[in-house]
This record gives sequence, structure tokens and C-alpha cells, in this order.
Amino acid sequence: MARSDYLFTSESVSEGHPDKVADQISDAIVDLFLSKDPEARIACETLTTTQLVVLAGEIRCKGVYENGAWAPGALDEIEATVRETVKRIGYAQDGFHWEQFRFENNLHGQSAHIAQGVDEAGNKDEGAGDQGIMFGYATDETPDLMPATLDYSHKILARLAADRHSGAAPFLEPDSKSQVTLRYAGGVPVEATALVVSTQHAPGYFWHGGEGDPDKYKVLRDYVLGVFKDVLPDGFVTENTAIHVNPTGRFEIGGPDGDAGLTGRKIIVDTYGGASPHGGGAFSGKDPTKVDRSAAYITRYLAKNIVAAGLAKRCTIQLSYAIGVAEPLSLYVDLHGTGTVDEAKLEAVIPQLVRLTPKGIREHLGLNKAIYSRTAAYGHFGRKPEGDFFPWEKTDLVEKLKAAV
Repeated sequence: MARSDYLFTSESVSEGHPDKVADQISDAIVDLFLSKDPEARIACETLTTTQLVVLAGEIRCKGVYENGAWAPGALDEIEATVRETVKRIGYAQDGFHWEQFRFENNLHGQSAHIAQGVDEAGNKDEGAGDQGIMFGYATDETPDLMPATLDYSHKILARLAADRHSGAAPFLEPDSKSQVTLRYAGGVPVEATALVVSTQHAPGYFWHGGEGDPDKYKVLRDYVLGVFKDVLPDGFVTENTAIHVNPTGRFEIGGPDGDAGLTGRKIIVDTYGGASPHGGGAFSGKDPTKVDRSAAYITRYLAKNIVAAGLAKRCTIQLSYAIGVAEPLSLYVDLHGTGTVDEAKLEAVIPQLVRLTPKGIREHLGLNKAIYSRTAAYGHFGRKPEGDFFPWEKTDLVEKLKAAV
């Protein structure tokens, strides 16, 4: 029987975290290539460290990289895209500056042996870009149908970033992390027992071990406390909530200068904050033929629509694929004892409503577009669908699901 009274914790990291810098660069490259060729194949990994950005991976893109050669101007456009991404995040520091870092581009052509299994040919349908398992999840804990601990963690850091960019909090620098612990009673979040923010800051905004400026630190701490109270529901922050603001003390050296960053190291931050299983595959840097990305999006879409339809309070969906094979090998639905319909019924109905091949997923959600840079910070899920962006967050399947079950 599921527990109803417990503590649960999730964390998030900001757009300036070194791993997130890498994710955003990788997805900026995905968007650049898809804007040139909707059928482009991209697997772009990024390394960031002190005054260095390195790209590596496999690509195929009409008008950019064909037959083993770069198109005129393509390399310059890639570098400009990378530098503009770092500039937008806000890095103009001695240890990591958007104009000054050394840049290496080690992207090369996609393996022909992978292409032969993935591409459509004759009577062969397009196959999955890799084997693997993917999970989607939804819960009615928040209006966005996301786990509350992760939802608030994201929103805290998004607020810090917005205030940094606007100048409302000029003492903030790009790198930051948050962590939210909530107490659940009867399976419902009722209060915050612990809140943590560690944020890079301007010189002097710390007080630790008798060093720093206590007045400046108070400005920073009071600001973060205000964000906690604005983001969390009324009454969640109490006198009993343990508050930690920069618990290590000084945090002036941050971002890729403070720690190396790699694409795909924040997969739990990107998904459900540990509230759901994860198949292990990262999203950023991959075009939508890669089911690590597209199948994770369709499972979120299906789980969200099931919860939005009132068929369950919580829903987990798993898909599995083999490389080069179009149809999924398995579909699993778990309503965690909260459902009003039988899981087996949903497993039978879902493939009738959405074709779960890689091509079917892309066509249903419209994924062959330059829509991925926005996903690379503050979570791929729980976002507001807007135009072509975040189509997996739409609830346009609700009525069809109700009618089918």
C-alpha cells in the first residue's frame, strides 16, 4: 500500500549551472540544424570548463553538412550560435566569457550503419534511433500536473534568473541550485520542511566564519526568502521551515569556471525530480528521431492527458524500443491505485489514439521544428504550451480518452 504521510525532496539547477550551459548549447545546435533541415540528424554533446567550450557528436543536415563536407559559412554560424547562447545566459566573467572562451567543434558525419537502420527506405518504416526505455509521468499535485517539489524548485530558480536579467537583483550571478523538501499528509503536500538555494553572487555578498559583509549577505538572504514565499503556496513556509541560503559561504566563482559541465548530466532535473522512474537517456542535443527524447515527450503527453481527463490522480507510462525497429516493444501504464479505469484498458486504447512509432510521435506532436532551446533549462515538463513550443504539454487528448474508455 502506498505511503500517504512522508517527506519528499527534489532539486533544480539554473540556466547558468555548467551542465545546463552545456545542455543549452547542445539544444541551440539542434535548433540551428532543424531550422535548416527538418529531417536533420543531430547528436551533439557539449563540454564546458574554464574559458573552453567543446562540441562533439554526429550530424547530417542538408545545406550544412553533406557528403562529409561543411557548407560555406556553416562553421562560423555554429560558433556564433554557441557564443550567443552563452551571452544570453549571462556569462561575461574572467573565468568564462562569451567572447573570450576557446571553442572547438568536433562534430562529424553520422554513421552510415546507424542511418541504414533509422531511415525510411522502400517498404521499411523509419526505425527508432536507439534502443531503450522511456517514462512519462503526471500527478495532480500542481496545476501543471507535476510533482510539487520539482515544480517549486524550478520556479524558484526561474524567478532568480528573471530578476537577474531585469536588474531587479543585480547581486545575482548565473549559476545557482535549489532544493525543496515538502511534507505530505494524506498524499498531499502541505508544508515545506526545508528550502535550499545556493546562488553565485557578486563580490562580497556573503557572511561565513567571520568573513564577508553581513549587511550585503542579509540583502541576498532576505531576497531569497521573499522568493520562497512568493513561489510556494500560502502557509507552506513557516517558522519551522529549515532555510539554507548559500550554506557553504562564499559562491563567487561559479559556472563552467567553477566546475566542468556536460550535456545530459541533469536528467532528473529535466524530468520529474525523482518522483518517477527514468529510463536513463538524456534529451538535450538530440533530434526527435532519438526516442530518448521523443518517446519521453509522448509518454509525458499521454500521462498528463490521462490525469487531466480525471482517469487517475497519478500516472506513469513506460515505452521500450529497439534500434531500427519502428513499433515499440512494450507499453506499460501504472495508475498507482488512483485510477477510475483499468490500466490494461488504457494500454489497449492508447495505440489507437496515437501511433507510437518514432515518425508517428514526431508527426503527432510536431517535433521536427526548432523548438528545443527553451527546454534546456527549468525542466522539459510542466511548461505552458505556446505555439509550436512544448506541444507534449497540451491536453487535447482528454475527450478522446474519455470516449474510448
